[in-house]
Amino acid sequence: MEKQHFLSLTRQDYQDLMVSWGQPKFRAGQIADWIYKKNVRSPEEMSNLSKGLRDELFLKLDWSLPEVISKISSDDGSTKLLLRNQQGRSIETVILRYEGRTSLCVSSQVGCKLACDFCQTGKLGFVAHLQKYEILAQLYLANLFLKDEEKKISHVVFMGMGEPLDNYDNAVGAANMMIAESEFNLAARHVTISTSGIVPRIKQMAHETKASLALSLHASRDDLRTSIMPINRKYNLSKLKEALLYYQKETNRKITMEYILINQKNCGQREAKELVKFIHGLRAKVNLIPFNSHPGLPYQRPTGDEIRNFQQYLSDRSIPAPVRYSKGLDVSAACGQLAAKHRDELDQAPDRRRLVEGS
Repeated sequence: MEKQHFLSLTRQDYQDLMVSWGQPKFRAGQIADWIYKKNVRSPEEMSNLSKGLRDELFLKLDWSLPEVISKISSDDGSTKLLLRNQQGRSIETVILRYEGRTSLCVSSQVGCKLACDFCQTGKLGFVAHLQKYEILAQLYLANLFLKDEEKKISHVVFMGMGEPLDNYDNAVGAANMMIAESEFNLAARHVTISTSGIVPRIKQMAHETKASLALSLHASRDDLRTSIMPINRKYNLSKLKEALLYYQKETNRKITMEYILINQKNCGQREAKELVKFIHGLRAKVNLIPFNSHPGLPYQRPTGDEIRNFQQYLSDRSIPAPVRYSKGLDVSAACGQLAAKHRDELDQAPDRRRLVEGS
C-alpha cells in the first residue's frame, strides 16, 4: 500500500492516525507542531516523542520532498526554485521578498491545459496535477530556504504553473491547510487562489475555503478575451460575472482582478470602459500588470503613458488599480513566464520536454 505523505495529513488526520496506532491523541498536536510550526521533516528530530513512535512514523509515512534542481536569484531579490517531483517532472515556485512581507508563488499543476496566449506555461500543455502535499511542499521548502535569513513565508499566491481550480481538491485542500491555525497558520486574506474563470469552481470556493479569490481577467469583451484565453468559449463573461456576484454575495469578500496590459491588444480607452462596465456591481480592485515579454510570444509591454492613461481611467471612476511590476523578470520568474527553465535557458522558447525530463 502506498504510504501517506507527511504533509498531506492535517492535525485531525494525525489524531486519527495516533488512535489507530494505539497512541494518545495529544501526540498528534506534538507531531503537527514539529512539522508545521518548526519545519522539522525527520521524526528523529521530534524529541518529545518516544523512540518507538518516531520509528513507526519514519517507517509508515513518506518523508520525501521534491528535489531542488536549481535556485536562481533575481536582481530584485526574488528567488526561483526549480523542483523535480518523485515522477521526475519539473515545477517552479518563486519566493518574492518585499519590505514587511515575504510571498510565495506556488504551482498547482505540471504545465497547464488552458493555453492562454500570453503565458509561457500555457504553451507547454498539460502534463499532470500536483498532489496536495506537492503544493504544500513548495511552502515547506521555501521556509527551509529562508531559515538562514530568519524569515518565513507570510503570503501565498496560487499564480504559478497551472490552473488551480482545474486541480480543485488538491489546490483548495492545500490552501485550507496553509490557513488552518493547527497547520501553517497563515492569515486567510494572505492566501490567494487565482483562476482564469472556471465558473462552477468559483461558486464552490465560496463555501469551501476562506482563501481569497483572484480572477485572471485580461479582457472584458468576449471576442477579445476568447482570442487570448480560450476558456472564455466555455465560460463567457456573462457566466463569469454571475459566478463572481454569487461568490461575493455568499462571502462578502473583495475580489482581485488581474489584468495584464498588452500593447495594442487590451489597453486602449475602449477596453478600459469595458472593464469598468464588467466590474460594476462588484467590490473589486484591479491589479494592472504590464506584460512581461518572453521568447516565442509576439506581444509587447505598453508605453508608460498608455499604462498611466488606463490606470487613470479606472481611478477616476473610484476603482483601485495599482500597477504591479512583476518581480523576477530577469530570471523568467515573473507573471506568465514560468516554463521550468534553467539559468542557461532563460532566453529560449518554452519546451515541453523540460517538464517531463526533469533535468
